Amino acid sequence: MPTYLVEIPHSEKVSECKKVITVFLNSGSHLISHAHWGCKDGVHKLWFIYDFENKESVLRAIPPLMRPDAQIIELVKFRVEDVHLYAEE
Repeated sequence: MPTYLVEIPHSEKVSECKKVITVFLNSGSHLISHAHWGCKDGVHKLWFIYDFENKESVLRAIPPLMRPDAQIIELVKFRVEDVHLYAEE
């Protein structure tokens, strides 16, 4: 199953940080328990890395209010042999 990195930004207001948490909790999404937050260091984004079947299933797991700003990135690991193949292109 593919692994995805999801990034969701929000404003610098403390109330906005709390709002994001509340939206996730109220949506019933379990992803909030996997979230990493940058707020303490002044980077007002949350990230989580999780396995999903596809990008559509990632979107369904994100509360609708957060979907427009979400960035979804499929993560892959390359073997040394793979890197050599790309270097030849």
